[in-house]
Amino acid sequence: MRALIQEGYGEPRDVLGVGEVHRPTPDDDEVLVHVRAASIHIGDVYGIRGVPYLFRPMYGLRRPKARIPGTDIAGTIEAVGPSVTKLGPGDEVFGWCKNAFAEYVVTSADTLAPKPAGLSFGDAAALGVSAMVALQALRDAGNVQPGQRVLINGASGGVGTFAVQVAKAFEAEVTGVCSARAMDMVRRIGADHVLDYASEDFTQGEPRYDLILDNVGTRSLAETRCALDTDGRLLSNGAPVGGWTRPLGRIIRVLVSSWFEHQQGRPVVHAYRASDLIALKDLVEAGKLRPVIDGAFTLDEGSRAVGHVADGHAQGTTVITM
Repeated sequence: MRALIQEGYGEPRDVLGVGEVHRPTPDDDEVLVHVRAASIHIGDVYGIRGVPYLFRPMYGLRRPKARIPGTDIAGTIEAVGPSVTKLGPGDEVFGWCKNAFAEYVVTSADTLAPKPAGLSFGDAAALGVSAMVALQALRDAGNVQPGQRVLINGASGGVGTFAVQVAKAFEAEVTGVCSARAMDMVRRIGADHVLDYASEDFTQGEPRYDLILDNVGTRSLAETRCALDTDGRLLSNGAPVGGWTRPLGRIIRVLVSSWFEHQQGRPVVHAYRASDLIALKDLVEAGKLRPVIDGAFTLDEGSRAVGHVADGHAQGTTVITM
């Protein structure tokens, strides 16, 4: 089978290429998925670059342990192990796995859910890490309530486009911060107010917000907290990544500052949960959530697709079709 293979650490366009690998075989509790589409999130880029360097023992010291990147897929079940009872050949599914940028993958049946009705494979593949982070941040860490004022900094990115829609699904009043070129798109997906970060400073003046989800992390914590209401909460999900430790320093500062500030703050930590795949599926089928696809690339264009995400200008989610 064909796959996008990582030969070393570096920029995606330099270290990724399409090659032939053996098609995997499912174990007793696994399924073999014919991948129809896979989506790219910024974590894939960090793994390909091998940053922060402190994580290299986890990635692989000299070269990556996993030669095929990617985690988020949608496709059709090709075969199942003898212990699998809830899924069968022909079922259309979405979810996560290892080695996603390939024509076939094996993964546990617990990491997949039925593809939402009416959603293409490309759109379903986008309902991965970014969508799950947005859901867990706002529902679990943020405990968003109807009528609350919520600001999404970085509203046009992979997490941000989902976060705007999830916050609206919980009936919040949503302000999105993004570039001027993305403002119309952020309005279309439901933001009540949209700010151009280049000309409007959300940390100055009114209104103040009950919750801020910061997917950018370029402003100091003190500056960002200025935009919070007295009992507001800051969720930090973004910071420049590189070198030995970034963004670990910001995560530590968020945790420590929350002990001394009346306002609460915490980093967003996501965990893969099958129940959240179902929650995302339900939001899609209720008409409250729709992936924003920035572009679709073929597997042969895979290195360019990941490079596009690495450049930092993608609006929404970028997809590789098989």
